Order: sequence, then C-alpha cells, then structure tokens
Amino acid sequence: MSKYTFFLLCLLLAACGGSDAEATDTATTQAAQPVAVQTANQPKASSSSDQTSTAESPDIKISIKGAQAGNVRLIGIYADRQYLADSAKVDASGTIHIKRAEPFKSGLLYVALDQGGAIQLLMDKDQTFTMSTDINDLVNAMQVQGNIDNEVFYRSLKMEGEQQGAISALSQQMKGQAEDSPQFLAAKEQRDALIATRKANLEALFKEYPNSFFTAFKRAGQNPEVRDIRFPDGTLDEVGRVHAYRTEFWDNVDFSDERLLHTPVIANKLKRYIKELTPQHPDSIISAASFLVNKSLAHPTYFQYFANWITMQYDPKETTLMDPQAVYAYMIQNYFTEERAFWSTPAEVQALQTRAYEMASSLVGQKGPDVISTDQFGKKKSIYEMTAPYIIVYMYNPQCEHCQEQTPKLVSFYNQWKNKGVDVYAIAIDTNDEEWKAYIKKTGMTFTNVHDPTNKSIYAKYYVDQTPELYVLNKDRKIIGKNLKVNQIETIINRDKNN
Repeated sequence: MSKYTFFLLCLLLAACGGSDAEATDTATTQAAQPVAVQTANQPKASSSSDQTSTAESPDIKISIKGAQAGNVRLIGIYADRQYLADSAKVDASGTIHIKRAEPFKSGLLYVALDQGGAIQLLMDKDQTFTMSTDINDLVNAMQVQGNIDNEVFYRSLKMEGEQQGAISALSQQMKGQAEDSPQFLAAKEQRDALIATRKANLEALFKEYPNSFFTAFKRAGQNPEVRDIRFPDGTLDEVGRVHAYRTEFWDNVDFSDERLLHTPVIANKLKRYIKELTPQHPDSIISAASFLVNKSLAHPTYFQYFANWITMQYDPKETTLMDPQAVYAYMIQNYFTEERAFWSTPAEVQALQTRAYEMASSLVGQKGPDVISTDQFGKKKSIYEMTAPYIIVYMYNPQCEHCQEQTPKLVSFYNQWKNKGVDVYAIAIDTNDEEWKAYIKKTGMTFTNVHDPTNKSIYAKYYVDQTPELYVLNKDRKIIGKNLKVNQIETIINRDKNN
C-alpha cells in the first residue's frame, strides 16, 4: 500500500471513529451546549426560502423540576455562528414561558439556563407547545406535548443516549486488540449490531414522519456507510473507499432547505468534510471544495456560506498550510466574480480578484517568475541569471521583528550551503535605500540583494502577505517550497533531490 493511500485510509478512519460507529450523526454531536454568543443580531431571512413566513407566534411553556428561578437565554444558530434570539425567565415554580408575536427562525434553538445546561428545541411552523423535564436529566426526563418535531426529536435523543454508552464501551474494548483476535471480533459484532439497531430506529422514525423538520434535520446529519470497495483481485481499494465516502458525504442534505443552515448540522459537516476527510494539500482541498461548491450553485444561501467559509479558512493570514494561496486564489477566481458573488459590491470583488491575481504567479509547483531589480551597487540582478541548482527567494523588511530573527539564520545557512548548490536572491520591501543598505551591512548578507522603491519589478511575482517570506526554487526554477522558516529549507531541498 502506498504511503498516500495509507494516509487517506487513516484519515477516513480517524474521522469516522474507526468504522463510523461514533460518528454516524453530525446533526447533534457538537450541539449539546451553546458556546459564547457571537452576535446579538439575528441573520436576515432569505427571501428565496423564508421558512418562518407561515409560522405561528410562539407560545411555549417549559416546566423544569428542580430549576432555580432566574434568567434564560434563547440562542439561535446560523451556519457556524450563534446569536441571541431572545431571553426569558424561569419563575419560582421552575416554569419558562416564551411568548411573543414574531416567530422564531425555523431551525434549532437553545434554551440556555443560568444554572447550567441547555434545552434544544426544533423550531418550524408549529411554535405552540409544552415541555416538562427534570433539571438533573434534561433529555431523558423530557416530555413534549403539542409538537411532533420535538416529540420525535427527544425520542431519538433518548434512544441514542441509551445505546451510545454501550457503543463507546465496545469501541474502547477493541482498542489495542489485534483485528483478528476473538476479543476484537466479539466486541465488533456487538457494536455493529447496536449501530444497526440505532440506524433502523432512525429509519423507522423517518418513515413514520417523512415530511417533518425532524426528519430533514436528522437525515442531513447522517453520514454515509464506509463501503467495501475492492479491486478485481479481491484486495481492498482504499483510495476508492475514501473517495466514495467523501463524494457521498452530502447526499442526505437537501440544499433547497435553508432551515438546516439554522442548525449545527451544516457547519459540522462542512468542517469535517474540508478539515478531516480531505487531505490538507492544496490540490486535494481544491478538488473537494469545487465538488461541494458546484453542487450548491443553484442554492444561493448555501453557495454564499460554503464559498466564504472555505475561502476564509485558507486566507494566508489564517492558516499554516504551505501554499494556502493556491486554494485562496482558486476560490476567489472561480466563485468571487461579479456574476456569482451577489453579496459583494463590484469594488469588493475587484479588490479580491486583484489579490488573487497577485498570488497566482507564485504557487508551489509552478515555475517561479524572474525578477530583475537593482542591487546595492546599482547593478541589475536577475533570478534567472543565477546558476546554482537551488535558489532561495527571500523577501524581508529591515524593521520587521521576525525578519530580524530569520535573517541571521539565513546568513548562517547560506554560508554553510553556498558551496553545495544554494544561492539567495533577497528582496527588500517597504524600506528606503539608506535603511536597506545599513541592514545589509549590519546582518552580513553577502548574497544578491535588491530593492525597488516602486515595487514595479516585483509586483505580482512573488506574493508576500507578511515578512519575511521565503520561497525555494529548484534547478528547473520550479517553486518547491514557500511560507518557510530557515530551518525548513534543508528538508525541502533534500525532498526535491530524492524525488
């Protein structure tokens, strides 16, 4: 098995809890408690699919045995954000009465208690119902009257809670056991039976309530089976297995149903899909991102969320990925256009496109562009005129704190490697001639050093978001590394030599 194939398989299994036993549902696995509220404003409703337009005015009574009198916060969800939807009080009898004229957004609503814990409510058109529970066991003691979605929701939570402890215990038993050992096989058989029962119970609820919001919500959170895909000779096709899982991951999500964006399910799935199921390599990320975003193009609200979230994850300022610019530039150039980015002004689109253009010439795997600029002696210097097999393009600013740390290390590295086929082309930016030349002298840089006060000679050549920026070119002048520290250069060069 190749190292890449093994990596993909491990990635899938790690994300699935071994066999999807403990990751079959992304609807509620991260939704048990609200986190800090990020905004006090509710998101604007989409005119294309406002599920609350025909909802009734809320009149909800929740009786909690043992609850202390105090305040409660009603926390709504939009994508990966939470907001304060309203507030209410717990009276002396432990009762919360939520009554107002404006319907709540269709989605999941948390009732966060001052004394700890939260009650989850599925909100849709029917917003008049009663609930009763116990402060010491909010889920298992819950009784719902007058609302099918929440009745069924809590039935499912209770069933899953009963099974989850046993499933987790069996999974723990399997750890450390040989996969062909009697102990492993016996525990796996019991666990698989419990998982099958849980799945069958959910399917029965889906069949009984096919048009309920509960079914849409819970079905969207279900993950695909890890399929047994084999080659003609009977050996397991690990790459095919991972590909099938990833491409089937969104099959249960109805992108025309915007209610799901007001629950944790979409944000949970998106994070898992991009960050866990997709190898963190630009080509893989671009492939996974385009697959998903293209599926959502006909559904503007989902498209807007997916495109923005993925792009922001790989903004070079927000990630340690070696070449995030490849992902960022792809997303901007393909999805943040005047035709598609309906949420942005033409000026904002132009600014984003300009930034992507500046990044696009210096992506890993591309041939590094030539730079011809002037050194401290007034001579023109060109990257392509340098003859060493490996060229380090180093972009720095004399006042940059991290440059002051990395420049001496680069000088030391150069002195050790200049006779081993390495040269340096340093580019000073955002400085002046006096400061630049003084810095060269101070740091003992003897390699090629250039400065163009106009930046014309380096514009859209080697992208730099913050200094220092360090690129490595090989003998073909292909970019083999970027966003590096000096102590990483040797690894990049040796990897290229061994390819």
